[in-house]
Amino acid sequence: MTTLRCLLLAGGCSLLLNTGCGSNEPNKEEAKTIAADSVKQKEPGHKEEAPVPAALTIRYHAYPVKGVDTAVKTFRKTYSAEQRWLILALNRLDNGSIGRADTLIVPDTLLPDMGAYSPFPAEVPMLKDVNKFVIFSYPIQAFAAYEKGKRVYWGPTSMGSKIHPTPTGLHFANWKAKETISTVNDEWKLKWNFNIANKEGVGWHQYSMPGYPASHSCLRMLAEQAQWMYSWAEQWIVQGTSTVLAQGTPVIVYGAYPFGSRRPWRNMLENAKANEISIADIEKEIEPYLQRILEQQQRREGIISQRQQPDTAAKPAS
Repeated sequence: MTTLRCLLLAGGCSLLLNTGCGSNEPNKEEAKTIAADSVKQKEPGHKEEAPVPAALTIRYHAYPVKGVDTAVKTFRKTYSAEQRWLILALNRLDNGSIGRADTLIVPDTLLPDMGAYSPFPAEVPMLKDVNKFVIFSYPIQAFAAYEKGKRVYWGPTSMGSKIHPTPTGLHFANWKAKETISTVNDEWKLKWNFNIANKEGVGWHQYSMPGYPASHSCLRMLAEQAQWMYSWAEQWIVQGTSTVLAQGTPVIVYGAYPFGSRRPWRNMLENAKANEISIADIEKEIEPYLQRILEQQQRREGIISQRQQPDTAAKPAS
């Protein structure tokens, strides 16, 4: 395990590789998550297919667990491991955090593809020329990954707490580490860490998912999903230790969480589409940054193309 404190100079500015994120309620034992092959989404590079017929609306019912002694045991007995993983994910929980919930929302229709439950649109036309893109919704604590405007992945997240908010706006994925230690608290092990705001030490990584925004500004994910995103997203391109040549995958964080109010996903008990994000809504968040995203992508492609060119320099005569 290595604490990343290397100093990079980018455009004359000092960039500290900071891993400042962690928990405002640190848990020494990392929460275990249930492997769920049947609810995992497509492998990187594959396009997500719409698994639900347009006519089918998935509805939800409440499943109380707090104050009911046998509730958790019954929950584990009633649903398979794969179904439990899905239900907990929809409640922004991991398996180790189920005790923090009072009521779960449970879909009446349990399908094998988590893509069926995505609040994000399957396609965003504005992103048709963007190779890879990630968006995090603060209001509904969820993220989605897109390739050329097609959604390929989504999942729950636990973002910054009220006193440690995650910075919103446009970011770019930069450096990553399979495991690192937070510079805020050396008890916080951050697995599958992918930094998106270097100076602030903000990134996505695996950590406990308690069902609400609880991080120290980072973007927590379930273990399987953090690993997927770690492999899928692209890092920045750095020359030596002095210059950042090109940015990595663009990432937008937007909106505000309704602290003090009902958790937004519970609104789906009355309205199954309460958390859905329309194409118009998501394009409204992207539009102010689109030109910069495309400019940075073009710059990156140019550098990669240049590096792939064969060395045609004349060799000295022997």
